[in-house]
Amino acid sequence: MSVVHSLRGWCLLAAFFVGNASAQALVEAVADVEAAPIRDLEAVVVHGAQPGPGLWRVSKDGHVLWILGTVSPLPNQIEWRADEVRAVIARSGQVLLPPGVAFDADVGFFGKVALLPTIWKGMRNEDGAELNDVLAPAIYARWAAVKQRYLPRDGGIERKRPMFAAVELQSAAMKSIGLGRRKIVWPVVDAAAKAAGITPTPTTWKIMIDDPKAAVREFREGGIDDAACLERTVALIEHDLPTLVERANAWAVGDIEALRRSPYEDAGSACMQAVTESGFVRNRGYGDLRARVRQHWLSIAEAALQRNEETFAMLPVDRLLETDGYLAQLQARGYEVELP
Repeated sequence: MSVVHSLRGWCLLAAFFVGNASAQALVEAVADVEAAPIRDLEAVVVHGAQPGPGLWRVSKDGHVLWILGTVSPLPNQIEWRADEVRAVIARSGQVLLPPGVAFDADVGFFGKVALLPTIWKGMRNEDGAELNDVLAPAIYARWAAVKQRYLPRDGGIERKRPMFAAVELQSAAMKSIGLGRRKIVWPVVDAAAKAAGITPTPTTWKIMIDDPKAAVREFREGGIDDAACLERTVALIEHDLPTLVERANAWAVGDIEALRRSPYEDAGSACMQAVTESGFVRNRGYGDLRARVRQHWLSIAEAALQRNEETFAMLPVDRLLETDGYLAQLQARGYEVELP
């Protein structure tokens, strides 16, 4: 999420618990973490040409919406055989981008440039504090253990707000196991849309901010609590890397049943909850962001279904497989849903 475009990641990776620790408490917490080592990776990342998943088919009155379920991160060393997706986009009247939420401000280019110093300051802890000053001892000790493994020489990260530190650490961990560095899906979809003369349709729910400087200042001063987000990211790195590899492999080989058997809520869910429950959002009159984003996407998708004979869209696999998710909502509105 962003107050301006570059703030998007701030709110999508949000949440920390501010606290101070005595030296003795920190030593004890570090000892506890050292006694519980990080789970070693067991799965092997697939590579080479892979088919990817099939498409969900949503239809009504002869109009069809084809949906590609997406997973992130994906293996870096695969080549996606996306012939079905290219063919569908070639005959589609519209391509829908994935849903999301973004904060923006109508301040123009130079207004956004003027905000950059404020945004940059907001990426760091207040008053030069480091992570061991703002995190509870147990959380910091776990953070320190995984940081030593994946970012041992990055001392500057200790001065960043927990959410930004968590993003960098997760990126390094993903890179170490061969996941997430390359964009796999979007380049294919983008090229196919251009070849068909289609400009993809955004489905992001945009929230305009009247006073972006005040919003950034509120964010910096604690408008969003980000300990849960950092703690969930650390837990992911400690225990869930094999699961991420298994899910990435399942997507690559098109095994939807394997994805169905292993639903997964990553750190982003903790971050989204922190955003939804924060004063930063509540003070602006917004409630459940996930429900609002879903409703916004559904309205765009239904309009596309009525307008076009065929439409192509992308949604996260887990949102498709939810019992009350996007597909369930479409079925409740009278659409027929066929699985890949």
